[in-house]
Amino acid sequence: MGLIHKDTFVCFDCEATGLDPEQDRIIEIAVCKFTFDEVLVSREDLINPGISIPQHTIEIHHITDDMVAGKPPIKEILSEYLNIIDNHVLIGHAIPFDIALLNQEAKRCLIETQLSSLKYLDTLRMARLYGESPTNSLESLRKHFNIEAHGAHRAMSDVIVNIEVFKHLSRKFKTTEEALKRLEKPIQLKTMPLGKHKGRPFRDIPIEYLRWAAHQNFDQDLLFSLRSELKKRKQGNLFSQASNPFSEL
Repeated sequence: MGLIHKDTFVCFDCEATGLDPEQDRIIEIAVCKFTFDEVLVSREDLINPGISIPQHTIEIHHITDDMVAGKPPIKEILSEYLNIIDNHVLIGHAIPFDIALLNQEAKRCLIETQLSSLKYLDTLRMARLYGESPTNSLESLRKHFNIEAHGAHRAMSDVIVNIEVFKHLSRKFKTTEEALKRLEKPIQLKTMPLGKHKGRPFRDIPIEYLRWAAHQNFDQDLLFSLRSELKKRKQGNLFSQASNPFSEL
C-alpha cells in the first residue's frame, strides 16, 4: 500500500433477499477492481438464490424471482469473484454487511476464503468523518458530490457511484494506510442516525433514551457518540453540583 490515489482497490456490492447474512442469499453481485485513473476489471451477475425473494426486497432493488430463474447459483461463480477480490483493500458502503454475506455464501459452498481478514474502507464511515453531507446514504452522497446517476438501486450502478464517492472522501488522506488507521478509531456523529430521534443532535435527546441506546447492538461510531454524550452530561452534573454550594440542601 502506498499513495491512496496510486493504489489498486476492489469495490463490490451485493443485493440480497434480506438483511440477515446468516439466513439471506445473494441475488446479484457486482465487482470492480480499480485505481483512481481507471477500472481494471469489472463483472456483475444475477444469481439464483434457490429461495423466493420477498416482496419488500423486490420493491428496493426490483429484482424478481423470474429475473433470477435461469441464472447460475452462487457456487458456480463465487471463485471468479474471489479471484478478482484477491487480497486487495475492499471499498463499499457499509461494506461489513457485504463481506459477511459473501463469507456466509462461501461457507455454504465449502469454499475457503480470506474475506474476513481483508482490510477495507467503509465509505459510510468515511462520510461520517467528512461530515458535510446532509445524510450519509450513497444516494445522498452522490447528489452532494454531483456524481451522475447510474440507473436504479442495483449492484453495478451502486459500485460505479461508490467508487466516485470514495475518490471524493479520500481527498483528506495521503496514503491508504493513513485512511485505514483513522478508521480504526470511532467517529463522533453529530446527530442520531436512526430511531425515533433520527436527525436530532445528541445533546437534545432525553437521557433515558441515550442510556437505553448505549446498550443496543449498534456500530462502534454510534455507541461511541451515545456514550460520549452520557459522559458529558454526567460531568456537567458533577460540575453544577460542585459550583452550587446549596445543591445538597
